[in-house]
Amino acid sequence: MSSPAPSPVHSGARSGRDVAVVAFAQSSHTRRTDQLSEVELVMPVLHDVLKQTGLTANRIGFTCSGSSDYLAGRAFSFTMALDGVGAWPPISESHVEMDGAWALYEAWVKLQTGEADTALVYSYGKSSPGSVRDVLTRQLDPYTLAPLWPDSIALAALQAQALIDAGLTDERGLARTAVRSRRAATANPHAQLRGSADVEDLLRRPYEVEPLRRHDCPPISDGAAAVILAAGDAARALHANPAWIRGIDHRIEAHQPGVRDLTESPSTRLAAAAAGAFDAPLDAAELHAPFTAQEIVLRRALDLDDRVPVNPSGGPLAANPVMAAGLIRLGEAAALIHRGEAGRVLAHATSGPCLQQNLVAVLESSAGGTR
Repeated sequence: MSSPAPSPVHSGARSGRDVAVVAFAQSSHTRRTDQLSEVELVMPVLHDVLKQTGLTANRIGFTCSGSSDYLAGRAFSFTMALDGVGAWPPISESHVEMDGAWALYEAWVKLQTGEADTALVYSYGKSSPGSVRDVLTRQLDPYTLAPLWPDSIALAALQAQALIDAGLTDERGLARTAVRSRRAATANPHAQLRGSADVEDLLRRPYEVEPLRRHDCPPISDGAAAVILAAGDAARALHANPAWIRGIDHRIEAHQPGVRDLTESPSTRLAAAAAGAFDAPLDAAELHAPFTAQEIVLRRALDLDDRVPVNPSGGPLAANPVMAAGLIRLGEAAALIHRGEAGRVLAHATSGPCLQQNLVAVLESSAGGTR
């Protein structure tokens, strides 16, 4: 069956005010944070990101968060996290039941309207208290798929097998992706998994769900992240080298994985085209690919060859705090620009089974170009 065309979400992804990421902070991601509540997990990150700019909470024009009640196990859990922000005196605030990358998109739209010049975006997730593999089945169609309880790794295994059957990769190629990610994460003090690994050793380990082994899957992570956005002159005043969001767009595939070609990601390609990703060469890309096979799908959709460094931070294979991992990709992309290590970086975030929903942003230094 042919795959339905991804639906457009909006137009004008590159119009309006210049908006930049001027600060980024994240926690050190760990397997468990039993001793910390969500508020205690978020607060140090919020303090860090505000300190970087010298701003205080009462000088932020808009605040938006991303999290999941399913992970927290209670309704409206994000309201408790507001204790870490400080909501008195009253603030302009919103929340998305999505990865924080979509909270960043909402904040970007808010700044486009001119109703605010600065925005605080944060997200967090504690996957350790329950079985995140089972929790993520709640994203599926509630009538035909969710009652079967196909967990997230089983669905990702179907996607990986489709790639192998199509001759687009093999298990050794997947292992090489995992090795590269862990080596890249060695320089990332926030990563959960880092260091050297051997392809042959990884291939001797048992399957989680064939053809995926443990190294092909994301670690279970608790963590949080935050960024500050600013528009125009406010951005220039807050950072010497702002990471300007030159384009941002998100698209969605059909809800049912069975009607899609899982070896392709047309929604990623459409979002990238709308964001201007193909207009000039890239210096790096931060891809939200929780599974090794998904990086291959995204590379093909984005025309990324080996000349473009992918996930120099280690990516979600090194740390995957659900609901924050996508925002971290945007933050890591911005950090490359802030440090002067890149001039033009692509950032990607995903949500849903088998890359169902995809967001792409292109960030540039004031100089732009490749470095």
